[in-house]
Amino acid sequence: MDITLADEQDDPLPRLDLVELARTTLEAEGLPDSTQMAIALVGRERMAQLNRDYMGKEGPTDVLSFPLEDFSDPPVADPAGPPLLLGDVAICPSVVHGNAVAAAVAFEDELALMVVHGILHLLGRDHVIDAEAELMEQREREILAMVGRERP
Repeated sequence: MDITLADEQDDPLPRLDLVELARTTLEAEGLPDSTQMAIALVGRERMAQLNRDYMGKEGPTDVLSFPLEDFSDPPVADPAGPPLLLGDVAICPSVVHGNAVAAAVAFEDELALMVVHGILHLLGRDHVIDAEAELMEQREREILAMVGRERP
């Protein structure tokens, strides 16, 4: 799996291997070794711009996902074909940190949740409908437990 991590922000990060967490998530979802994706850690200003430009909302948010394809079914790659390109996940550690403080949870757990949450969005999962939200949250708990983390 090819997972690119770009840290484009200035806030200090915890000792958490985000690439390994992304790999665990992709493997847990049954994705092939040819899968490619990127995670960008961005500052508040950049996240606010992305949120405005792509979601039509003002202000920064914690995580945004930019899938390259609309996966209504789990993605399947042809082993002999080209790599499976999922898309990008943008995370704003500053917003994540504020959310963790407000919820009185560990920043590392909240950041790990944002990685898993963002990837599940790339794969077509959503939380608009309550039933879908429960399924997504359960899957987040299962994946986070694989790496010794709890879903805050």
